[in-house]
Amino acid sequence: MSHDDFNFEPVRGLPEALPPDEHILWQGAPDPWALARDAFKVRWVASYFSLLAVWRIGASSTEVSFGVAIAHAVPFVLAGVLVCGILYGLATIQARAAVYTLTNKRVALRIGAALTMTLNLPYTWIGCASLDVRKSGHGTLAFELIGDTRLSFLMTWPHVRPWHIARTQAALRCIPDAHRVARIFADAAETRIAQPVIARSEPDGRAVAAE
Repeated sequence: MSHDDFNFEPVRGLPEALPPDEHILWQGAPDPWALARDAFKVRWVASYFSLLAVWRIGASSTEVSFGVAIAHAVPFVLAGVLVCGILYGLATIQARAAVYTLTNKRVALRIGAALTMTLNLPYTWIGCASLDVRKSGHGTLAFELIGDTRLSFLMTWPHVRPWHIARTQAALRCIPDAHRVARIFADAAETRIAQPVIARSEPDGRAVAAE
């Protein structure tokens, strides 16, 4: 029997139904391999164990035959394969649990495999965005927030811009066709921010912003 862990969502990737004046422009998720490569550094780990294996062969070959020296390196190779497999598995779990959403009003990130959370970032909270694209077309679109809004790097990793810990930037990490997604975001954010804010007067004389 199939089971959907997120069947409580009224809209996929969002904690509540969208208001009548809001609609989804794009939804996506990280590519598992790109996430394993960029966030979990699986290539660096593979290189590390490869160097250990080469070192073991070189060290052993001075005392035993080359065939036996290669056998001495097998445990390092197996350990490297195991660790890389675990990292790729973790990246796949994170990628499958994540849903990135762009609407005409906000960026939403449903993230977390064990502890699920949803980040809602209205375009009016975003000061600027940065795009980092690989040759494959996969890329990371990160958002720098304005004001006093703060995010926890540990709670939101790996869905953050790398090496920005003090001022954490939420990010659409390792997404396919990143240039197209960035254009969708830029057009929606520009349209949203350009909309005028109309103030209505309350009976007590206070002015309240109304859309």
